Amino acid sequence: MRSTRPTSSTKLAKSKLARWALLPIATAATIILAGCTQAQTIGFLPENSVGATNHTERITALWVNSWIVLLAVGVVTWALIIWAAIVYRRRKGQTGLPVQLRYNMPIEIFYTVVPFILVLGFFAFTARDQAAIEQPTADPDVTIEVFGKRWAWDFNYLGDVDDDTDDHYYAGIQGQFGPDGQIDVDKLPTLYLPVGKTVEIRIESRDVIHSFWIVDFLYKKDMIPAKTNYMYFTPLKEGTYYGKCAELCGEYHSKMLFNVEVVSPEEYEAAVNALPEGRIPATYNVNQNLPGNGAPEGEHE
Repeated sequence: MRSTRPTSSTKLAKSKLARWALLPIATAATIILAGCTQAQTIGFLPENSVGATNHTERITALWVNSWIVLLAVGVVTWALIIWAAIVYRRRKGQTGLPVQLRYNMPIEIFYTVVPFILVLGFFAFTARDQAAIEQPTADPDVTIEVFGKRWAWDFNYLGDVDDDTDDHYYAGIQGQFGPDGQIDVDKLPTLYLPVGKTVEIRIESRDVIHSFWIVDFLYKKDMIPAKTNYMYFTPLKEGTYYGKCAELCGEYHSKMLFNVEVVSPEEYEAAVNALPEGRIPATYNVNQNLPGNGAPEGEHE
């Protein structure tokens, strides 16, 4: 009678298979243990974004948790691929094609239902966080009107809605190269924000589609001609931040940069009051045939 006891070669094959099966687990453990640095714990987002506004923590959590879920899905997928490649590999002496399977209903249901659940989950959490970020502030402490234009920025610091004389403005120019061939940061338009105060940004375009993006604030908003968009946030950390246009808008798009200075309320008031009084209106927009654009004052007489 033929013995059914496993041979030494069978034991060796199983031992090798076990070592291969441990590879995905070891890889996952290595990645998790490596996630102890500051850059990795925030998903390689800008480190200066930590605590920058009242929204950055929420955005970072959504980003990092999404990657954790996707990494888990990737590890399971890689493990199944490796397992199938090892278990169903061609053995010595085997010829021809293996048995071909056309349908496997449980597996097909599995790889249809699981992605569907993941998509619903990502949508639900994203919609929840976006609704919170987009929630308008009823009575903001500061209202600033930002115009994007090729290829710079205009800032209107709006005072009392019933008193236009309290408005101040800054008319920016595009980035200029310094003697070293690099953009001179000191000559870029500067947007001042008061720390700890609720801010409303009214976002508009003078010509084509732009996008208002303060990089470390982890949020951007499109600037559409003839449409006013809004951003609401509270800066929580003083410092210098950098902004740019995030929508390709023409030849000098890369020079459409600006600085952001988050300062104390007292410093904010002093910086704004040092600017010229008044407001740069929408009548300077290039597309004068858009709805709501009338002739500049003095030109209709």
